[in-house]
Amino acid sequence: MTKPATTTQPQRDASEWSRLMAPYRTPNPTRSLFELFVTVAPFVAIWAVAWWLLSVSTVLAVILALGNAAFLVRLFMIQHDCGHGSLFRSRRACDWLGRVIGVVTLTPYDVWRKNHSVHHATTGNLDRRGIGDLPTLTVQEYRERGWIGRVTYRLVRNPVFLFGVVPFYTFFLQNRLPVGLMRSGWRYWISALATNVAIAIVLAILVWLGGWYVLLFVFLPTMLLAAMAGMWFFYVQHQFEETSWQRDEDWNIQQAALEGSSHYALPGILRWITGNIGVHHIHHLASRIPFYRLPEVLRDHDALANTNRVTLRESLNCARLALWDESGGRLVTFAEARQLPA
Repeated sequence: MTKPATTTQPQRDASEWSRLMAPYRTPNPTRSLFELFVTVAPFVAIWAVAWWLLSVSTVLAVILALGNAAFLVRLFMIQHDCGHGSLFRSRRACDWLGRVIGVVTLTPYDVWRKNHSVHHATTGNLDRRGIGDLPTLTVQEYRERGWIGRVTYRLVRNPVFLFGVVPFYTFFLQNRLPVGLMRSGWRYWISALATNVAIAIVLAILVWLGGWYVLLFVFLPTMLLAAMAGMWFFYVQHQFEETSWQRDEDWNIQQAALEGSSHYALPGILRWITGNIGVHHIHHLASRIPFYRLPEVLRDHDALANTNRVTLRESLNCARLALWDESGGRLVTFAEARQLPA
C-alpha cells in the first residue's frame, strides 16, 4: 500500500495540541454569514437555471444539476459546523440554521447531530463501534465469521456498494427515521418526522410548479452526486492505512482524534467545496473551530500540517483497505490479510 506522503507525528502530545487550539475556536459572525451567502446564493441560482434548461435540453439540465452537487456538499459542511456550534456564538442560531439546511440535505439535524457527537466521542475505539462510523472488522473478527458473514462484509466494503448504494440508502431511506436513537426520546422522532414533512412539502411544490422532470433531472442528480461525494470524504477521513484503532482500555479521545483522522491534502477548489473538512485531524481535536479557520491552524503549526497527510492520488488506494490488523496497527486489504499469520 502507498502510505501518506508524510506521517511525521507532532512533538507535542494530543492533549497539549488540544489546548493550543483554543484561540482558533472563536467564530467571526460576518465571515460566517458571508460563507453562508456564497454557498446558498449560487446553489439556488444554479438550481433555477437547471430548471429553466429543462425546456431547452434535458442533458444540459442534468449536467448543471450535477455541478450543483458541489454547493450542496458545501451546504452540508455548513450544517456540520452548526451541529458543532462553531458557526455562530449562539447555539440557538446554529441549531435553527442547521434544521433548515437539513431539509435541503435530507438530513434530520437533531438526529444527525446526536449520532455525529457519538462518532466524535468514540472514533478509533474498537469496543465502541456502530454509530456514526463505517463497518470495520479486525482481521481476527473477519476470520471468525462464517462464509455468509465474510461475503456480506466483502459486499459492504466493496467500493461500488460503499460509494454507490450506501449513499442512496443513507440519505433517502435511513435518514427518514431516527436510526440509532429509536428509544432515545421524542426529540429525535420530531426531528426526523418534521424534516420528512418539510421535505415532502418542498418536493410537492416542485412537482406542482415544474412537474416530475424537475425531481428526476434536477433534484435527484444533485442529491445523488453530493451524497456519493460526502460518503467518499467521510471514508477517507478515517479509513487510511496508518489510522488508529485501540481497545477501550488503551483508547484516549484526544490521541484518537489526532492519530485516527487524516489530513486530506486537497487542491484549493476542493478544499473550498468541502469546507476544509479534509483537515480532519484538527477538526476532531477541536471541533468548535469554524471550518474557515482550519487553514489558520495549518499555517501556524507545520507539525500538524504534516501529520497523517494523504494526497488526492494516495487516497484512491484507501478504497481497497478493509480490515484492521491489530498486531500491525494498520488497515490492510483482504489480500494483505490473507498473508498475515493466524
